[in-house]
Amino acid sequence: MADTDLASQIKAALVDVEIPGGADLAGYAGLSEIIVTPGAVAFAISVAPGMEAAFGPARDAAKAVAERLGGARKVMVSLTAEKTNTPKFSHGKATPPGKTRVPGIKRIIAVGSGKGGVGKSTTSVNLALSLASEGLKVGILDADLYGPSVPKLLGLEGRPAMRDDGIFTPHEAFGLKVISIGSMLVPGQAVVWRGPMATSALRQLLRETAWGDLDALVIDLPPGTGDIHIALFQQTIVEGVVIVSTPQDLALIDAQKAVDMLRRMSVPVLGLVENMSYFIAPDTGNRYDIFGSGGAERAAGRLDIPFLGAIPLVMSIRENSDAGVPPVAAMPEGAEAQAYRLIARRLISSVP
Repeated sequence: MADTDLASQIKAALVDVEIPGGADLAGYAGLSEIIVTPGAVAFAISVAPGMEAAFGPARDAAKAVAERLGGARKVMVSLTAEKTNTPKFSHGKATPPGKTRVPGIKRIIAVGSGKGGVGKSTTSVNLALSLASEGLKVGILDADLYGPSVPKLLGLEGRPAMRDDGIFTPHEAFGLKVISIGSMLVPGQAVVWRGPMATSALRQLLRETAWGDLDALVIDLPPGTGDIHIALFQQTIVEGVVIVSTPQDLALIDAQKAVDMLRRMSVPVLGLVENMSYFIAPDTGNRYDIFGSGGAERAAGRLDIPFLGAIPLVMSIRENSDAGVPPVAAMPEGAEAQAYRLIARRLISSVP
């Protein structure tokens, strides 16, 4: 059955789900578009503030309908209240509800960037592999829901298995446990979700995956400072965030914004990584500072955060990443892998 046909079938079946007031959910204005992929069904129900509990039975009934029609697909139904007030900050500190840890995971380290295209996902994957090479049990969660690239970087194919209780069994690659929405999409399929649906999907990927016991979970964040970041940092205890930037001023301006967001939300900034730092010509050995020189290290000094290290711009990182065999796995003794492992060691020494 085509995805659009199944979405229409589910919506038609929601006519039997009653909402407060006696109407049916299928005709309710707060029902979002129903997104169907080969591995998942997702939609949101928006309600007025204070009506969450009243709509709880409708949400459960809607999920049951989607599970019945969706076959083996994971069903994600979020219930959201559109609030008019904005988060309040005092002296740079947010005032969110209490945060909790994810059972079985000792530490969460997120990797972010102020803008896209700076190699954040490549850094996330190689950092996770570097931590594992130091003897740690490590997982990686691809939270870049709109542009998931971790499956490509790790050579993953197929959807993750799902237990009878609806819990994901993560993929395993190079000793890492891995979960990504990208594994549940057909090639080239866009994720067209509003903020509440994206944050609900993140919560389920994080908390409804059988991670087992991990020393560290690396979360590859989306670029920027949006809903997914806010939801993660308000609900989950995170040891800190590594910011990735290239040396040029434009990227560093956005990196500074990411640091500002983290400080406003009282999330530790573990340090700054300068990616694509310099290029060594393979034929002559000459060094070329294509994007400038030392920009991230100087920015780290201005922002009073640690400078964790520089990753060169070399062909092998691109080639191995495209092939699904990251440098730390492909050439663990190579110069590129050692650069990532040095950053990992610095993180291990700084994270309690």
